[in-house]
Amino acid sequence: MSDTMIGTAVDGGFGDPPRDAARAFRAALQALSRPGTLHEIAGAVPPAPCSVAAGALLLTLCDAETGLYLAPSLDTPELRDWVAFHTGAPIVEAGVADFALGTWTDLAPLDRFKVGTQSYPDRAATLIVEMDAIAQSGSRLTGPGIADAAYLTLPEVAAFQANRRKFPLGFDTYFTCGSQVAGLPRSTRVEDL
Repeated sequence: MSDTMIGTAVDGGFGDPPRDAARAFRAALQALSRPGTLHEIAGAVPPAPCSVAAGALLLTLCDAETGLYLAPSLDTPELRDWVAFHTGAPIVEAGVADFALGTWTDLAPLDRFKVGTQSYPDRAATLIVEMDAIAQSGSRLTGPGIADAAYLTLPEVAAFQANRRKFPLGFDTYFTCGSQVAGLPRSTRVEDL
């Protein structure tokens, strides 16, 4: 490993790990428990093209026991080294991943990700989808954590409707852009407007 790669791998972690990790974890929880809301999540500076928000999620949610799939557009030696140094998470194939990071296009086909089992629905993958923009407009969301309705720009609707029909099985999703994160748990109903 070159000195440049070592520097890239070591740099960019949380500056104040206990506080930054706690803030990031709270934002991650809020995003999934209140679908359609936007949250700032910062403190990480991962190698490009990974966003700040996605990097903070990786630092917070991944460890040596959680397999991470990196989709082709984000699967760089620099990001692999950064993940290895800061989290110890093994890079794995899509079918066994606990977490998957990529653009929506790169993560397809979605049926290769774990959706849990009837006995262990929590053994499903969580997708971290890098977006060009996130906005509280577009598709209508209803369900747990939403008082009436919420709105979120989604890369497509049909995949999330199909995912909801599998409930309590199915994947959960984070959408990241810059330092923003939004969440869409498998329990959320999605309607196209």
